Amino acid sequence: MLVKKSNRAINANDGFLERTFKLSESNTTIKTEIIAGITTFLTMAYIIAVNPDFLSQTGMDKGAVLTATCLTAGLTTIFMGIYANLPFSLASGMGLNAFFAFTVCGAMKIPWQVALTAVFLEGIIFIILSLTKIREIVVNSIPTSLKIAVSAGIGLFIAFIGFQNAGIVINDNATLVTLGTFKDPRAVISIIGIIIIGILIHKKVKGAMLCGILSCTIISWIYALIIGPAKAAETYKIFLPTGLFGVHSIAPIAGKLDFSVFTTIKGVAMIISVLLTFLFVDFFDTVGTLVGVASKANMVDENGNVLRARQALLVDSIGTTMGALIGVSTVTTYVESSAGVAEGGRTGLTSIMSGILFLFAALFAPIFMAIPSCATAPALIIVGLLMMQNITKIDFYNYTEAIPVFLTIILMPLTYSIATGLMFGVVSYVLFNLFCRKKENVSMTLIILALIFILRFISI
Repeated sequence: MLVKKSNRAINANDGFLERTFKLSESNTTIKTEIIAGITTFLTMAYIIAVNPDFLSQTGMDKGAVLTATCLTAGLTTIFMGIYANLPFSLASGMGLNAFFAFTVCGAMKIPWQVALTAVFLEGIIFIILSLTKIREIVVNSIPTSLKIAVSAGIGLFIAFIGFQNAGIVINDNATLVTLGTFKDPRAVISIIGIIIIGILIHKKVKGAMLCGILSCTIISWIYALIIGPAKAAETYKIFLPTGLFGVHSIAPIAGKLDFSVFTTIKGVAMIISVLLTFLFVDFFDTVGTLVGVASKANMVDENGNVLRARQALLVDSIGTTMGALIGVSTVTTYVESSAGVAEGGRTGLTSIMSGILFLFAALFAPIFMAIPSCATAPALIIVGLLMMQNITKIDFYNYTEAIPVFLTIILMPLTYSIATGLMFGVVSYVLFNLFCRKKENVSMTLIILALIFILRFISI
């Protein structure tokens, strides 16, 4: 140990990073953090392609959205690393961007400028809530058993996403889901990736996830060259890089907030309904992700509270506000951060690495957009396994805890929502503990949350 400390003192850069991020306290190294950051970025890189595709359907400039997505994700994630010293990455939230594009701007026919205004106001409200510690109190009020359940539920959820991206699990009108065909090269490529990552993890090779993603990407590109780029793109959504550089201005969408909706009663009522939906989904998706990933990484104190939760939630809030000004939908903490955590990422250095790559992605968008979803699917599936490991700490014979835990875990993938799983878990936990006369397990904050969730269920 003494030798290691003296070596660190000699290297000025290493010393600075150690003092800033407290690497030794978190039992990590610079190399591990960098690999973890790259891994998280690669598992999130799909948002660079998906977000512009979604938001462009509202009339927003696609190239501008791509750049804005990279800028917002990059700056916010770097801020998370510097201010909160946590390995969590942020970007425009999946689900929330779909709600923005297809419900608010599509079905409700609200102009995208007004929708961005709702997102901006959501961010302001969240900043106030974070500064008053309300969001932190909510996070820390969740019982330890449910925190473990959230982590496991998120594991199943992202594994389910991975299987879908791989084409191994597909839609079926009769049974909802079924097994895909292995004539689909994406399924075969993903299975190869699972095998590669699994073997490397077993051998304790650092960067196993990253190796799997890069290997599958190369295999995908080779396959596209063999069958023809046009057929690969049209049939399997496997694209070859169209170039090296590609930069688009954000001028068409930046600073385009429209507050004119507040001039009429009808407009106010409309934007309030949209705002409340954004608030509710983002609040509890973020809480669920933060609790789940932090629990997996053991970033909790002796009382089970998430470390530096207030800072993390404040960064998340500022990201949403800044994102609206730049021109993207709600920014939120990403569940794919668990991929980096699984690679050993434990400090803000992981986030900074991911954030830098997002900024570079704005310059090299054609390369990053060509990483197919079947290449990142194996990492998501294996991470799902790793997120499940703490479930052994649950006493499944104590039914006041076991039933809420089970509902939390199973409903996240089945409803395709972290927030829904968390809601069912909290409500059932409160009800079972109150009815079974275990009132000491239920705080007033938890009871208030349960009542809010019940009202939410009634309104659906």
